[in-house]
Formats: sequence, structure tokens, C-alpha cells
Amino acid sequence: MSQSTAILGAPIAAPRRKSGASLGDTLFAGACTSAGVIVLLLLGGIIVELFIGGWPAFRTFGLGFVTGVEWDPVAEVFGAGVSIYGTIVTAVLALLLAVPLAFGVAFYLTELAPPWLRGPVGTAIELLAAVPSIIYGMWGFFLLAPIMASTVQPWMIDTIGEVPIIGALFQGPAFGTGIFTAALVLAVMVLPFIAATMRDVFLQVPQVYKESAYGLGATTWEVVKGVVLPYTRISVAGGIMLGLGRALGETMAVTFVIGNANRISTSLFGSGNTIASIVALEFGESELGSLKLSALLALGFILFVISFIVLAASRLLLRPKIGS
Repeated sequence: MSQSTAILGAPIAAPRRKSGASLGDTLFAGACTSAGVIVLLLLGGIIVELFIGGWPAFRTFGLGFVTGVEWDPVAEVFGAGVSIYGTIVTAVLALLLAVPLAFGVAFYLTELAPPWLRGPVGTAIELLAAVPSIIYGMWGFFLLAPIMASTVQPWMIDTIGEVPIIGALFQGPAFGTGIFTAALVLAVMVLPFIAATMRDVFLQVPQVYKESAYGLGATTWEVVKGVVLPYTRISVAGGIMLGLGRALGETMAVTFVIGNANRISTSLFGSGNTIASIVALEFGESELGSLKLSALLALGFILFVISFIVLAASRLLLRPKIGS
């Protein structure tokens, strides 16, 4: 007799589940399955609706809709190139500004801050995520943009603007608004997401690893560089990708400060637009069934695809660490 059916010669009866408990498990499993299916149906419905609504624009302009830079509602000529460019540039630039600051915050909270200060500082950083985007937009337009126009942009034009090659990115008139200002606002908005992710994964590093490095004479920075970052690099990259996904779809904050001009500027101080900002500005003026409305829905579909790719990549980066 096998061990699964008897111990010391005494047979063991298979456990019986109560009918009520079995029914409860079945109902709970059915409810969870239904919730997952509903989410998938909603996601699929959004994708299909955006594609169907944007199909007239895709059919009229073909691939030229994605690469075109002209947006003329009067002549009914629409191209998504400028808004796609603005969306990607502002989001990537926001990450370049936010990631070092987020790393500094996470490094301070996990390695340097005294225990009594970690809670308040961590909570303050996370509260930035609760601020409505329109408040960020108003802050950027009424406070940040004037400072950029009077102080920051003139200084950058006179210094960085004179550097060969990259200097062209920091030239032009200092209006205060533009792609660089929009990226600054986005950097503040995505900072809490990236910093919170970094802090949490830094805390998951086994203490014995860090103590071993300290025992070998490593400094705090050497421990972080040689132990913490290699151990958490996948999750850190996933958190950065999540921040990128947040930056790609921001609407009102960017609309306030980007300048909303349909052109591609070689300077980061120039005006531009993003997919979300142009949809927010012109959706209310679009007539039902018009080619313009179809173009805006097509823009929404493109943004959805870009965001989906970014978030899917972040999940793939986070997945090995979660399963470990």
C-alpha cells in the first residue's frame, strides 16, 4: 500500500469537501473568470472601435497618415507624423530627466535616510502621483513657463546652445513653453511611479548580499553599483517602462505648456504637439462622420498601440523578477 493511502498500515480516507464549500469555490472561480473576460472584452472593444472609427483616415491616406506632417482641417489633409514625433520626444526626454532623480530618491530612502525620515519622504513622493494632471498643467503654465522664459532657456541658449552638434537642440527664441517645458512637467509626473518602483525593488535585495560587500570593504555607492543594481536591473527597467507608458498618454498637462503648433522643430524650445494634446484640442470641433473625426480616432488607435507595446515590454521585464 502506498504512502498516499496508508500510514503505518491504517488506510486514510480521501478528504471530502462540503457541498456548500464546493459551490462557493465554483461561484468564486466563475466570478473571477468573468471579471478577467470582461476586462479582455473591454480592451478588445476599445481597440476595435478606435480602428473602425479611424479606418476612413487610414484608407484615405494610407501609410502617409503615419508619416505625414500636414494637419489641415480646411483642406481635409491629415498626418500624424508631427504628433507622433512630439509624443515620443517629450516622453523620452521626460524619462532622461526623471530617472536620475528617481534613482537618487530611491537610493536615499533605502541606504542613506534615517528610519524616522523614510516614511514621510516616501509618502510625499507618492503623493505626487495623486495630483490631478490639470493641476500640473496650470503649475507648468503659470509658474514654470515664465521661469523658463526669463531665466532657464536664455541661460541654456547662451551656454549649451553654443556647443557643437547638440547646441542646435537648445537654440531659438525663449518663449517658455515648448517641448522641453512639457518634458519637465512630464518628468515631475512620472517621478513618483519610477521612484516607488525603484525603492520597492531595492528593498527586496537580501541584506546578506549587501553585508557581504560591506564586509569586503565596499563603500555604499560600490554596494549599490555592484550588488543592488545588478540584482534589481530587470525590475528597475520595468519600472522605467511603466513611467514611459504614463508619459506617453498624458493630455492636459502637456496641452497647457507644449505650444500646440503642428510642426517639427529642431529645437527643444520650439512648440509642438502630441497625440493626446491634439485630440483633446480638436475633438470637440469635429463633426460626426467627418474625416477629421476619423483622423482623431486613428490617432487614438496609434497611441493605444504605442502604449500597449510599451506596457507589454514592461511586463515582460518585470515578469522574471516576480516569478523568482
